[in-house]
Formats: sequence, structure tokens, C-alpha cells
Amino acid sequence: METHLADWLVGTPDGEDAELNLRRCVHCGFCLATCPTYLLLGDERDSPRGRIYLMKQVVEGDTPTLSTLEHLDRCLTCRNCETTCPSGVEYGHLVDVGRKLVEEQVRRPLRERIVRAALREGLTRRWLFGPAMRLGQWVRPLLPEVLRDKVPRRRDPGPWPTRTHARKVLLLNSCTQGAMLPSIDAATARVLDRLGIEVLIERRSGCCGAIRHHLNDTEGALAQARRNIDAWIPHLDAGVEIVLVNASGCGAMVKEYAHLLRADPAYAAKAKRVVEATRDPAEWLPRELAPHVETIRAYARREAAASRIAFHPPCTLQHGQRIRGAVESWFASIGVAPLYVPDAHLCCGSAGTYSVLQPALAKQLRTNKLEALHAGGPAQILSANVGCIAHLQAGTATPVRHWIEWVDDALGGR
Repeated sequence: METHLADWLVGTPDGEDAELNLRRCVHCGFCLATCPTYLLLGDERDSPRGRIYLMKQVVEGDTPTLSTLEHLDRCLTCRNCETTCPSGVEYGHLVDVGRKLVEEQVRRPLRERIVRAALREGLTRRWLFGPAMRLGQWVRPLLPEVLRDKVPRRRDPGPWPTRTHARKVLLLNSCTQGAMLPSIDAATARVLDRLGIEVLIERRSGCCGAIRHHLNDTEGALAQARRNIDAWIPHLDAGVEIVLVNASGCGAMVKEYAHLLRADPAYAAKAKRVVEATRDPAEWLPRELAPHVETIRAYARREAAASRIAFHPPCTLQHGQRIRGAVESWFASIGVAPLYVPDAHLCCGSAGTYSVLQPALAKQLRTNKLEALHAGGPAQILSANVGCIAHLQAGTATPVRHWIEWVDDALGGR
């Protein structure tokens, strides 16, 4: 795609990102077939190709409008289009630039500014979000549906291991997962404890930055990334093996640190080191579980009903981190073949804060996803991201859990 950047963008990191990816686009339209919003709305401007045209106009100096903002807002940033694209367009990087530039030039309506500020400031502070979530869970039956959907029923996380081990990994000190579904971190710690690995959570770290980043608070997101890097590097220096991020949305963000801080001379090298040390459980845990396969198989045979599972691969796992089929293959290798799920590549509609900001689209996407997940009659739905789990659970009575919680059960549970 021929591109002529506006003078004020030439030579900047954002300009280089935009020009590189705009020039890669060949207008083929393959992305339309896998874009969730285009499939729902049928509007070219709500497809990757259409949004690319809109962003091209902006980076070339045209003034964006509220309509431009609306179409970019409707993008889930699921990055399914990146998986589909034959030309290697890094649409996620491009839409980050486009949204940032449009946000700087278009003033949102007051209500939108208030809601986005509340999400940006409330969700990313554990000390604030945790008590609010507990209060919401306590009064959950009294909440209107739109709020009740965002407040999962409290799950007993069970005990946290107290043993120490020579092998250690860092676990993200999350802002939302620990408050919404603490059972995921507890299950992760118990599984690793049984493998002779100790989980450390560095309290000086915190939110990965994804929420602020996707709400166009670029500087706030970078500040959170730098804080985490500063908190984790000493542990890596001391021999901690990896940074294990068990929420795929957060993992996708942490793995972007090197790109986001590439122009920061004080952090570029440190960010690259953190990215190289970051792992999702799907790409690291199966190998560690190998000595325990027979125990897990025995559980699967004994609990045949609980082993009838459907797996929802989050977009941030399969498209963002490009880890595709790892969880499903591991389950199949132990004799638990996940049920076939039609259109498994499509987004469930959670997408971070998307389900709050675009509730109608998110709800329709969830309805479609649950219909596909229920097609085989699963006893459980498993996934790998807290947002997807909470979003899907709000629409079904079938238990929706992180796959590592299933592994925790198989290895003896609590």
C-alpha cells in the first residue's frame, strides 16, 4: 500500500511502525473472513482492511472524526487478521499507532471519557479493584445483569503452598485475576509445588499494562512495564528461571515490552531480557508435567465425566502469542482429546475492557462462542485467560475454568 507519512510522523517509532505495516498490506481481503466484527456487522470499515484505510488517512495527515474513532473502537484487537494475513501485516502494532493518533485529535463524549477513566484507574489498582470486586460478589444477586456479568461468583482458591524449592519462577502480580479468580494463581502454585518448583510473586510489580495500553494511555502503560522490569530483573539475576504469566492477555502484553520500549535506551535491553524469559504455561508446563503423566491419566480415566472438556483458546494465546494447539495437543497426548469446537479461531468477545465498552457486540460474540463450545456437550469448558473465563461463565451454567485448574485436580487438588 503506497504510503506518504505526514511530516510530523516521519522518523518517529510510531511512524516507522505505521509505514512498515501499511506498505506490507496488499489489499487482498483475506482478513475479512476471520474478523469477528466484520462477520457480525458486514461493514468494510469494521474490518482490518477498512480500518487500515482509515488509519492510512490519519498517518498521512487527514483529520480523523468521531466516525474514525468509533470504527477503531469496535476492533477487538484479537489479531486474528495477523494469523490470516499472507503478507505479514502486524495489525496489532498498526492499530496501536492509529488509535493513539486518533485519540490525540478527537475528543470523546463526556460519558465515554468517564467510563474509560474509571476502567483505566480502577482495574489497574489491586488495592482498589480487590475490595470493589469482593463487595460486588457479596451483593451479586442484587446487581443488574450488565454488572452481574462482570462479577464472577467467588471461588475458594484453596491453600497456597508453603514449601521452598531450589527451582523458582516468577508469577505475575496481577491486578484483576487475583481479585476476580484467585483460584487460578493458587492452582498454578500448587501444581508447580508438586513439580518441585517454587512460585514467587514480587509485590513491587503489578498490572502488566495491557488495560492502560488498550485504552490509549500509552505513557501509563509504559510506566507499568518499566516498574515490572525493575522488579523482575533482580530475580532473574538471582537465578529465577522464568516469568510465568498464566493469563494469556497479560502474557501477550509482557511479550510486547521489548517492542514498546525499543526506543528507550535505559530499558530496551532489559525489556528484551524480560521478554526472552516470559512464558505462558501452555509453552512451558507440558514438558515439566512429563514425569506425572501416568497420575494425570489415571485421574482422567477415573473422572471420565470431568474429562469431557471443550477448550477455548484465547485470542491472546493463539493470535497474540502465536501459541496454537499446545494445550489441545497436550490433553490429547494424555488421552483426553478436547471436543471439537467450530470456529475456534474466533474471539469470545471479552477482549479486556471491550465487553464493558462494546456490550452489544461482546454479548453476541459470546452467544456465538458458547453455542460452538456447547456443541459437543462438555462437562467443563477450559481456557487460558481470566477475561475469557469470566466472560464466558456469565453466559453459561457449565463450569468455565483455567486449564491449569484441571491439572491441579488431576495431581491431587487441595
